[in-house]
Amino acid sequence: MTLTTIKDGEYTATIYKLIKDGRYGDAIHILSNELQKHMKSRAALSLLGYSYYHMQDFSNAAECYEQLTQLHPEVEEYKLYYAQSLYGACAYSEAMKATFMLDKPNSHTKMIKLQAAIEYGEKQYSAAKTLVEQLPQDDPDYDVDMGCLLYQEGEYEEACKKFMSAMQVLGYQPELSYNIGLCYYSLKNYAQALKHIGEIIERGIREHPELSVGMATEGIEVRSVGNTLVLHETALIEAFNLKAAIEFQLKNLEGAQEALTDMPPRSEEELDPVTLHNQALMNMDKNPSEGFEKLAFLLQQIPFPPVTFGNLLLLYCKYEYFDLAADVLAENAHLTYKFLSPYLYEFLDAMLTCQTAPEEAFRKFDEMNGKLTEQLRKLAKQVQEFRLARDDDGLKKGLQDYDQMLEKYIPVLMAQAKIYWNRENYDMVEKIFRKSVEICNEHDTWKLNVAHVLFMQENKYKEAIGFYEPIVKKHYDNILNVSAVVLANLCVSYIMTSQNEEAEELMRKIEKEEEQISYDDPDKKVFHLCIVNLVIGTLYCAKGNYDFGISRVIKSLEPYNKKLGTDTWFYAKRCFLSLLENMAKHMILLRDSVVQECIQFLEHCEMYGKEESAIIEQPLEEERIHIGKNTVTYEARLLKALFYEVIGWNQ
Repeated sequence: MTLTTIKDGEYTATIYKLIKDGRYGDAIHILSNELQKHMKSRAALSLLGYSYYHMQDFSNAAECYEQLTQLHPEVEEYKLYYAQSLYGACAYSEAMKATFMLDKPNSHTKMIKLQAAIEYGEKQYSAAKTLVEQLPQDDPDYDVDMGCLLYQEGEYEEACKKFMSAMQVLGYQPELSYNIGLCYYSLKNYAQALKHIGEIIERGIREHPELSVGMATEGIEVRSVGNTLVLHETALIEAFNLKAAIEFQLKNLEGAQEALTDMPPRSEEELDPVTLHNQALMNMDKNPSEGFEKLAFLLQQIPFPPVTFGNLLLLYCKYEYFDLAADVLAENAHLTYKFLSPYLYEFLDAMLTCQTAPEEAFRKFDEMNGKLTEQLRKLAKQVQEFRLARDDDGLKKGLQDYDQMLEKYIPVLMAQAKIYWNRENYDMVEKIFRKSVEICNEHDTWKLNVAHVLFMQENKYKEAIGFYEPIVKKHYDNILNVSAVVLANLCVSYIMTSQNEEAEELMRKIEKEEEQISYDDPDKKVFHLCIVNLVIGTLYCAKGNYDFGISRVIKSLEPYNKKLGTDTWFYAKRCFLSLLENMAKHMILLRDSVVQECIQFLEHCEMYGKEESAIIEQPLEEERIHIGKNTVTYEARLLKALFYEVIGWNQ
């Protein structure tokens, strides 16, 4: 809207109509121009501050109200709005100073509430509690504030009661419902948390269709709804972020990503820190470069979600960017004590030590293991005592505490074992796992890694089957939920222990499920059976039976348009390179028909591999592979040229 479209005498009516319709951006545009003509206009400044506040642009709102407090010091409301805007902009020390300007008796309670909120924002919880205790206990905000403080103390059940009590007095409020959901989330009662989240979302859709909930997930292009006060009051952003966190904890990555795209659409620069953090974390597998960029950006902002620092460091370690993790840790030493628990700091310290002094790292992990084992034994004893006393509540909490401690123990154990796994010292890895059998024998991660280490020793296939089989049987009705490598290793173990019928039955089951998926979604690529066949083909090649091994590899990739991908090409090219190496050394001879089959296979890969990456590049590599070279087509041509060279067809 331009100024020329507003007739003389209609400015006031136009501005109020825009504000009433929630078109704060248009109102700001007109008022800013008006303010250039009349710089001290009380009406323009007041409406501009109001519009900025409703747009959640607290810094600009604070500027407007600061001018108003100087121009009209007698108006108490402007002082309050100025302090509230500074608080909203996270300028806590300035906001606290501004509260002391509130000198009228009727502003005293508002001042106490705002000061408590400021202390809470600065994480000065004891100071905040002292201020909250000055409020009358029948004030509904008393229960809300006490609930928030109890939550920070880890008293989630008591906090939940306070929020419920406040809701009974104030009636339904989305932010209170969110607070209750958050308490249930922290208590790991995800069903109850999702119930409250569902109610927030349902009401948001019903009462505010203009917020376009779920449109982006449906693929409908919609413009940003902006960070308005209406959006803030619906608590929709918080609800969707909490839903995403729950789905992420339940290992439903698709559900977590969908929750993030379901939220009301906003442009990237409008996103709040929590949404940005969750987007980075939950899309890390799809787009790690962008994920690292977002987390590093958040670390420069104040405030940022407390878990950002630890998550960035852990993800650097996961992707083996240990130098970057060490740099971030060194550059942000002041954040270490504030945002890293002693456990996480010790774990990261040992992980980084692995790169320069593996023996020292092993010792550090061993120390951590000792402490955690002792705590686990104490918790196990407590659980036993609760069972004998028939204390159901105590037993439930005891089991929760034990499971939480076990989730801390497992990563330490795995990191310790990985030191020897990287050295291919599988006997030592097995010994480390056997030491922890009493604690971890029911844990899926432990069982899976024991199976892998037994499999890698090549003389313990029978024992490996004993660990792989229960994992596969647990998901037998949805067998494609099991990792393709686990299925492949189980099939190889069956073959190596002469249980070929079991291997064939498992492969038939995988084939049947893949056929069903192809029927339901013809365009979907599923690689499980292909990878199983590739691993079996690789096994025969490794044993020197290239005729059978290579033909198995070739057949596994048919049809090429559905089976050729980065992972499957990785397995296939290894076998061909091994074959070419042995042919070049004249260690094996290949029948002409098999050579012809290989050439034909590579020509098919050349044809179908134009859009398939040959390797997945590391997300933060400075030097990128040329786009034309990082394709299956390019590598298939190279292999074909090598074949011609080795068999003398070039001469």
